[in-house]
Amino acid sequence: MKLSENIQKCNLSPMRKFHPYAVEAEAAGKKIYHLNIGQPDIKTPEAYFQVLKGFEQPVLAYAPSPGLPVLVEALRGYYQKIGVEFEAGDIIVTTGGSEALQILMLCILDPGSEVLVPEPFYPNYNTMINLAGGTIHPIPTTPEEGYRYAVKEKIEGCINENTRAIMVTNPGNPTGVVLSREEMRVLADVAKEHGLYIIGDEVYREFVYGDGPLASMAQFEDVEENVVIIDSVSKRFSACGARVGALLSKNKGLMAQAMKMAQSRLSVATLDQTASAALYGCGPEYFGAVKEEYKKRRDTCYAMIQKIPGVVCAEPQGAFYMMAALPVDDAEKFQLWLLEEFEDNKETVMFAPGGGFYRTPGKGANEVRIAYVLKEEDLKRAMELLKKGIETYRREVMHV
Repeated sequence: MKLSENIQKCNLSPMRKFHPYAVEAEAAGKKIYHLNIGQPDIKTPEAYFQVLKGFEQPVLAYAPSPGLPVLVEALRGYYQKIGVEFEAGDIIVTTGGSEALQILMLCILDPGSEVLVPEPFYPNYNTMINLAGGTIHPIPTTPEEGYRYAVKEKIEGCINENTRAIMVTNPGNPTGVVLSREEMRVLADVAKEHGLYIIGDEVYREFVYGDGPLASMAQFEDVEENVVIIDSVSKRFSACGARVGALLSKNKGLMAQAMKMAQSRLSVATLDQTASAALYGCGPEYFGAVKEEYKKRRDTCYAMIQKIPGVVCAEPQGAFYMMAALPVDDAEKFQLWLLEEFEDNKETVMFAPGGGFYRTPGKGANEVRIAYVLKEEDLKRAMELLKKGIETYRREVMHV
């Protein structure tokens, strides 16, 4: 029996594809330090669980398709604090940011449509765009240039008659790049001039390690018809398991079409929405403490990786990832070797091989994404293992 062409264009997640080998390694008695998945270990705010414990409705009913009013209002209040006024009709609550992406792509893409995405990028973009019949047109970047891309000439050189949108993660996953206000303005101007959607995946908005207010593409009022925001409670509140996100746009025509998708999947889980609304009561002291913790982890991880000979890595300015080019022949081959052949005191390390973060064939072969989501002492050990692993692999496998 046949499978769809669209699904066959998709790949397994580079963050999760080595899971079976990790299971085998752990069964053999190895401890693995997981730098491959962006699963924070920061404690989820207690407000979430208090709502769950106090939920006493006699029937667990469907929520409204656009989202529970209490959560929609919480989102409106959050954006008001950063100077953006969304109406209730500008917001659709989704099952995580992933469903927001899926709904959006199904609304804006036709077979053959293209979305401009700076590479390396979050690999699930490829899946969502492929399933909607589109393709990613990569905006090229390099480790040596710090993965920066917001140059008008570079972006306009990628636009053609099939281009529908420009999509950026800000702060960046996997690179940790944070766009300056001027760079955001460049992207907004290009989108406006060429009649494109500008999609801001802003789920890491709080995790910026410099000074300045929170930034959003939605703050550019002159391009509000072009701007679409993807948001989520997952990383902001260390609540990945809640699976609550949002699609936000002042483009009434787009949101009317997105509502068809929202209604077709009925609703997002009532309990998760109810509890997630309480998370938006967290004040600046919560975000300040979390950001400071991630900054310490970033500093530790970056300082240690800089001491590994041959590594090329720009200091990440946001999110909790860094992309690095390693002095190995193939990152996937190296990762498999780390799980099957390498150990130091019965310990090894996992990362996400970089090839899956690229659309261009062959790019990222020796690059890795590191998620610095572990406690500082665990990060130190993980980076020690990475250094020892590279040294041993180069000597025993690459013979250099």
